[in-house]
Amino acid sequence: MFSERKKSKRETKKDYSKEQNKIAKGTIFKGDITSEGAFRIEGILEGNLKTNSKIVLSETGKIIGDLECEEADIEGLIKGKVIVKNNLSLKSTAHIEGEITTSQLAVEPGANLNGNCTMKGAVKTLQNEQKRKSKSKRETKTA
Repeated sequence: MFSERKKSKRETKKDYSKEQNKIAKGTIFKGDITSEGAFRIEGILEGNLKTNSKIVLSETGKIIGDLECEEADIEGLIKGKVIVKNNLSLKSTAHIEGEITTSQLAVEPGANLNGNCTMKGAVKTLQNEQKRKSKSKRETKTA
């Protein structure tokens, strides 16, 4: 009797990662957003956005705040910290002012990036190489 209720509640959990959210052109949203679903931003977001899905920032879109997502296609303006777990694509009209951390970056000619960019894979490789060099120096000194 009770186990049937628990089972039916589990089955009704919806996967929101495939849902599409939109901030339309002419809309100004002030505040932080946390979501499971993807976003298309054509208006202005004054706040932070965190999602486990994809972000599309149109040419008219602006984010004044931090962005954390799985994937992103940027055509508009971002002023803040950008963390993209997989592919970050900066289109020719993109303008980013801030710090970027991603594992893959594609930049079209004309895109503007004012700030720092850290590539996840490259950082790990560099740190491992530095450890190997320091280890080999220690081995040479002891020999």
